[in-house]
Amino acid sequence: MKKFNFMVNGLLKGILAAGLLSTSVQAKESAEDPFMWLEDVDADKSMNWVLEQNKDTADQYKAMPIYQELFDEAMSALNGKSRIPSISQRGDWVYNYWKDDKNPRGVYRRAKLKDYKNNKPKWQVVLDMDQYNKDNEGQWVFKGMECLSPKYRRCLTYISPGGGDSVVMKEFDMKKKKFIKDGFSLPNSKMRVSWRDKDHLFVGTDFGEGSMTDSGYPRIVKLWQRGDDLAQAKTLMEVDPSAVWVMAYRSGEGDDAKDFIIEGTSFWTSRYHKLVDGKPVALQLPESAVINGSFKEMMIVSLKEDWQFDGQLLSEGTVLMFKPEILTGEKSLIEKGDWDVFLEPKANQNIESIRTTSDTVIVTMLEDVVGKVMVFSKDDDQWSSKTVDFPANGTISLNAVDGESGSFFAQYESFTTPPTLYHVDGKSLKTKSVMSQAASFDGTPYKVEQFFARSEDGTFVPYFVIMNKDTEFNGKNPTHIFSYGGFRNSLTPSYSGSYEALEGAYGKMWLDRGGVYVSANIRGGGAYGPKWHKSALLENKTKSYEDFEAVAEDLIKRKITSPEHLGIEGRSNGGLLVGATMTRRPDLYGAVVCGVPLLDMKRYNKLLAGASWMGEYGNPDIPEQWAYMKAYSPYQNLKKDTDYPATFFYTSTRDDRVHPGHARKMAAKMKSYGYPIWYYENTEGGHGGSSTNEQLAERLALAFTHLWTHLK
Repeated sequence: MKKFNFMVNGLLKGILAAGLLSTSVQAKESAEDPFMWLEDVDADKSMNWVLEQNKDTADQYKAMPIYQELFDEAMSALNGKSRIPSISQRGDWVYNYWKDDKNPRGVYRRAKLKDYKNNKPKWQVVLDMDQYNKDNEGQWVFKGMECLSPKYRRCLTYISPGGGDSVVMKEFDMKKKKFIKDGFSLPNSKMRVSWRDKDHLFVGTDFGEGSMTDSGYPRIVKLWQRGDDLAQAKTLMEVDPSAVWVMAYRSGEGDDAKDFIIEGTSFWTSRYHKLVDGKPVALQLPESAVINGSFKEMMIVSLKEDWQFDGQLLSEGTVLMFKPEILTGEKSLIEKGDWDVFLEPKANQNIESIRTTSDTVIVTMLEDVVGKVMVFSKDDDQWSSKTVDFPANGTISLNAVDGESGSFFAQYESFTTPPTLYHVDGKSLKTKSVMSQAASFDGTPYKVEQFFARSEDGTFVPYFVIMNKDTEFNGKNPTHIFSYGGFRNSLTPSYSGSYEALEGAYGKMWLDRGGVYVSANIRGGGAYGPKWHKSALLENKTKSYEDFEAVAEDLIKRKITSPEHLGIEGRSNGGLLVGATMTRRPDLYGAVVCGVPLLDMKRYNKLLAGASWMGEYGNPDIPEQWAYMKAYSPYQNLKKDTDYPATFFYTSTRDDRVHPGHARKMAAKMKSYGYPIWYYENTEGGHGGSSTNEQLAERLALAFTHLWTHLK
């Protein structure tokens, strides 16, 4: 089958979201920033401060009876035996990484496809990370395997020391379930590696001084032959240090194989190249365009801005198909069938994913933030589509796709319905329920309503409210808003008891205790496509905060809650969101949970992966751009003698994506002004904040103890 490697989409997500751990920043105390010393991640002074804050928070919150109740509820959900495994399919096998009470560090395992389809999987352990940690010094976290098709016997395994994004790579024999002695291997680095064939790898890693970009990603990509020293690898492309990253990958197999290189020129722009006679030739596409994969001999390209091509004006959001040769100049004359408009989403739609099989294209999308799946096929040069029949008003995500048969697994869930895994037949598109997760809370007493708040510029912003059917609109309901508002990420309906949804847990830990939960789809995210994201970019970033504040005001206006009963939570970019809005509008909230956040926007581009996000926020070293960033940067806008809401920070010492110094410095500055703060820093776990279910349960219990303590 002629197709782009599915791994490319996963690799790109990892590239765009990751950074490189470095403690070489000049973390010295200064008059301008007296807390800069906290940027020295592992310095004794910094770690002593961290341990002191952790102890203060634990002494107060863990002594409360509610903490242990919340912890037990979180552990029960996280270790639930009926959780639906997140799978990938390789040939006749499905693979899954699984953690529970018996396997706290997790096992990578597999089962026969036919058994899994009948909900009778007989799991075989491929790699036991608990045993690996016993045999190897350190705290090692599994980060994935990439296996060479079509046999899937040789695999590249990625393992992180401490759970960060920087990894060690080792070659693994899937048949023997062992690492290959003298196989391909690379030391700890922020790397991008993919198979070309069984004896060659495309490698981007730390080759030594000057080989990484300012953002901490590989700036050189090479072709490495088995048996050669890495120093002998052939350089394919070097990019400027001011670029974000570079990587290479192979599309297709055998005679149909094509090799490509992608240069990330900013977070949101890339240059695509095809290797022709060993030399990179640029594809003539807008740098904002994204290649989603391929169907037969055609590349699938999504436009993120309007584009004039072949005498036509093509609108942003449109999905196109091209023969690569007309974009590289290998074919100079464009003929009928060389390119095609595949899909033009409506104003209320956003395309979430595109997957291909031999004969179909599977598209998952949102309509007013509710999921649907469409399967497209082509007959006589005409595209036709069918919508797969799933329950309404939920989120639908693809788990695994069989490229040959067109069949696939998809998971459905809603705010009150536990996840159910369906198998969809590739020919009939009939759905068959394979397995369902046991309810971690009873959803029948609750209702879900979607409201629209009017933002400052008149834009209507959707948000979901999950509450008891008997909720009185009296302004007294403890209410928890969770949001993100950046990087095209969409918040979709998710069940509280599913593993993924526990970042915003709300079932037993919130709803069953009398709370109201709110999921806000503010601008900066991807709810309504590229325009929804771009409208809150760079100098317009404050639109995200205005939208969030409009949702809070709308909840108060409806008397669902009031400021003293309103808590807000966000992590990463969402941590910046809640940090910015708490300093802009402290009068609106009673409590804040601020997780793995960006907060010091003056220095964010100098810390870890920060430079790669300047396409989202701007460059603070340019005065004109700092002028608009300064207006919302939480660290710079913190004031004395202000009635700020009670604030809980959490981060990870081993976060090599968003520097823990952001949370540390903000907490220290608030304390210096006399504000009470609560702080939790896990010493491993990377940007996710935890490596084991127990660590995640601890953080969740602390956060919800904080909310219940300050919002009653």
